[in-house]
Amino acid sequence: MAAKFLRVYQRLSLGLNQAVEGVLFALGLTMAIIVCTQVFFRYVVNDSLFWSEEAARYLLVWLTFLGATSAYYRGVHPKIESLTKLAPPKVHLAARVLVHLISLALFAVLIVYGVKFSYFVRFQISPALNIPKWTVTAVIPVSGVIFCIHNLRLLLEEFTGGANDR
Repeated sequence: MAAKFLRVYQRLSLGLNQAVEGVLFALGLTMAIIVCTQVFFRYVVNDSLFWSEEAARYLLVWLTFLGATSAYYRGVHPKIESLTKLAPPKVHLAARVLVHLISLALFAVLIVYGVKFSYFVRFQISPALNIPKWTVTAVIPVSGVIFCIHNLRLLLEEFTGGANDR
């Protein structure tokens, strides 16, 4: 039963990461097009687009937070394992679990304070794009939820030994 739940949860985490990576591709492509268009208009047409820098900045915010969740899923964030690899397997497992629990607490902070911050700026409107600023800051709690989903998968894998290749 636990193995079946783990497989279902791993598929959920994988599907979520694949969706995030699709969104990252779209955001990155959109940002590249906007920046290239801005360069063309600035230096060829000699008339800057007033909204392009703000749009690129907001896309970069979303790319950063969502990109961090994908990197976390793939396990490519920097880490220092020299001491724990020398430790006995049980100590190494305990250290990994402790890191996952501390990370989970940080992700909970992202969710709670991200929601508070998005609520705080809910009536502010961006000057050039004329969009509510909460749409930009909403990525903070959204990424926190995605981090939590991936983190819980990692914790389940630690306890069941059911890690899959990512």
